[in-house]
Amino acid sequence: MQRVLFNTTIFGPIHSRRLGESLGINLSPTDGKVCSFDCLYCEAGFNAQGSGSTGLPSRNEVYSLLRESLSLLKAQSAELNVITFSGNGEPTLHPDFEEIVNDVITLRNEFYPNVKISVLTNSTRLDSEAVCRALNRVDNNILKLDSAIESTFRKLDRPTSTKTTVKQIIDNLKQFSGTGIIQTMILRGNGIDNTTTEEISALCDAYKAIRPREIMIYSIDRKTPDPSLTKVSRDELQAIAQIIKSQTSIPVSIA
Repeated sequence: MQRVLFNTTIFGPIHSRRLGESLGINLSPTDGKVCSFDCLYCEAGFNAQGSGSTGLPSRNEVYSLLRESLSLLKAQSAELNVITFSGNGEPTLHPDFEEIVNDVITLRNEFYPNVKISVLTNSTRLDSEAVCRALNRVDNNILKLDSAIESTFRKLDRPTSTKTTVKQIIDNLKQFSGTGIIQTMILRGNGIDNTTTEEISALCDAYKAIRPREIMIYSIDRKTPDPSLTKVSRDELQAIAQIIKSQTSIPVSIA
């Protein structure tokens, strides 16, 4: 079984194809996965691997480890473009997410004031005022929307709660009009193809309703737990990006 990606709370810096040299923050266990989705393409593996034994890192632990890492990088004059909340699950599930974001902003300002702070979120916690306050404070609030069609959404992202619907997510995303970045995974396999005219048209309608500041589309780049999934070529991604731009007038980037 494909297992978790990161066995530490602070990891990297690693080169992100979307964000540059990125120091990662993993608010999930270091030996298990905690997520409100169970995406077919998740590089951290399926939720069936379990949540492990280490538990979520405490706020104090995150602060201490991040201070140590940033201090060392600063002393080495290391290049850093971004600090990114990512890791082995959904970062906004951490009960102290807002407070941790505030701590990270404080440490960023002390050590690397020009570095951006990014959060990669699956958009399932946007009904929380605390989560939304925190997301509004970071530089890059990167929000997942892989399909605007309910059946595809359920097959691809596999939400762990039956109450989570794509309509609910789209409605919640509207609060980040002009500020949020929508991130969409484009792929084929396991009976799924979100490159079709129907899928792209539905996504464009959702993008127009949300009005994010930017749309990021990308395809799989590493091993996925479902081996039937296939990558969409860069040429095809560029063609899809052109359709989205022409229909929404929103900037689109390709990773």
